[in-house]
Amino acid sequence: MPTFDLRRRLFAELLGTALLVTTVVGSGIMAETLTKDVALALLGNTLPTGAILVVLITVLGPISGAHFNPAVSIVFALKRELSTRETALYIIAQIVGGILGTMIAHGMFALPLLEASMKIRTGGAQWFAEAIAAFGLVATILAGIRFQQSAVPWLVGLYITAAYWFTASTSFANPAVTLARSLSDTFAGIRPVDAPGFIVAQFAGALAGTLLFRWLSPPISKEAEAVVLSHNHD
Repeated sequence: MPTFDLRRRLFAELLGTALLVTTVVGSGIMAETLTKDVALALLGNTLPTGAILVVLITVLGPISGAHFNPAVSIVFALKRELSTRETALYIIAQIVGGILGTMIAHGMFALPLLEASMKIRTGGAQWFAEAIAAFGLVATILAGIRFQQSAVPWLVGLYITAAYWFTASTSFANPAVTLARSLSDTFAGIRPVDAPGFIVAQFAGALAGTLLFRWLSPPISKEAEAVVLSHNHD
């Protein structure tokens, strides 16, 4: 696999996060426009989000790793696959990309480019749901990379599709996306005052997922890992 320079990797993270948020916010606006049935609107928000994750991870993963998520970048920093500087720059690119994604979605639907959300999402149950969402996402990514690397785009897309429905919070699972959604007073929004609780829960869940997977599947030698990967590709 070719190694891409940092500038290209950062742009891939910005672009991927922007397109992800454009999809989340835009599909929410479209769903709410087409139906007053909240369950149907949520389904209309869920399917495009899962689908775009498969696409984005497939096409941008070889460039930057397709994190699109500060919690995921920090997990890879803990694995020493990103330096402190790279991690900070990844997170900045993701946040900027997320905000651009909100602006793009709003622009397509003739809404103010940025508008503080009024949608209340708070409380212990919601925070616990976000911790579970991030926990599962990180576990899915780490297990997929370890055991079935080629399937990671589908695993992540399917996990988020499921988590939209089994979590009380509809699975934001991403601090950069949470910040971007706080700037959208639409179906996908979250009040800016509620965002910090979600973000803390997401980082806590991601850390828990990392620690558990490290215990469940301890590191193996490069040679053994190559054997596992070659077996999975057969």
